[in-house]
Amino acid sequence: MSNRVNVAVVGATGEVGGTMLSILAQRDFPVAQVHAVASSRSAGSCVEFGDEELVVRDLASYDFSGIDIALFSPGASVSAVHAPRATAAGAIVIDNTSQFRYDDDIPLVVPEVNPDAIGQHVNRGIIANPNCSTIQMVMALKPVYDAAGIERVNVATYQAVSGKGKKAIEELEQQTIALFNSKPALPTEHPRQMAFNVLPQIDAFQDNGYTREEMKMVWETQKILGDDGIRVNPTCVRVPVFYGHSEAVHIETKEKISAGEVRSLLDGFPGVVVIDEQEDGGYPTAVTEASGHDPVYVGRIREDISHPRGINFWVVSDNIRKGAALNSVQIAEYLLKD
Repeated sequence: MSNRVNVAVVGATGEVGGTMLSILAQRDFPVAQVHAVASSRSAGSCVEFGDEELVVRDLASYDFSGIDIALFSPGASVSAVHAPRATAAGAIVIDNTSQFRYDDDIPLVVPEVNPDAIGQHVNRGIIANPNCSTIQMVMALKPVYDAAGIERVNVATYQAVSGKGKKAIEELEQQTIALFNSKPALPTEHPRQMAFNVLPQIDAFQDNGYTREEMKMVWETQKILGDDGIRVNPTCVRVPVFYGHSEAVHIETKEKISAGEVRSLLDGFPGVVVIDEQEDGGYPTAVTEASGHDPVYVGRIREDISHPRGINFWVVSDNIRKGAALNSVQIAEYLLKD
């Protein structure tokens, strides 16, 4: 692949697609040309790329010939149709949807965790981007997994509405305004009122009683770490926060490891920032640290008083940046290195 490449961003008018364009510009990604692509509803409109404005092209008729890397975030059903079109034209697809994550011959990648898997893109020309809640969790798990092994993960997530898209963000805004004006908060994007509420459901319920979002964390953690023996027990919760997912993670390691050792391991891991002071406010939060920033932040690191090999910690990250757009761009950067 040449030093400068042609890039298509598919789903460019969405929350993640727009952030992909922003991050490409911020990180001086070596583009020759960038094409913004979206559905026919958005075709002809303009989106920002650094100091430029790009005219959005219609995905249905878009020709991927000459595109080196295609960053996809249009929805799973759309990726199912158009990602193979892009690879047939010679592009490498980095797909942010759930469409290809569980295919055995398609790598599921967090560059700081399993960069060696990127090379598997030669199978079908596609690299899958994991779920946002999985990405930030495995970033915190990886150094501990390497040092002491992990038998079991219990995790409760507190996920921002931006994970559901622009309409969900707008609904939280509208409901908040409505309630402050003594009007009803009618849900359309969420199953119950979202403003000033906490919903213990993200995505559809499965036959085992878990939601699909929860099962994503099980399947994806095992695939990324390459260990089907890790037991993951998640509860995924939607909270009235705009940007930034939070997670309370409780792990049981194979070998005993202290909280101090975990703190040192995390503090030296790429992409992780530790904020762990045992005092008021001495921990990261979705709003004050995660939102608008690239790292995964970890705090409240402590030994589990109920288990001899238990470790607890708190993880926050911007779900649109590291949880989606940034991770995809980092994968593309790895492709250019090799």
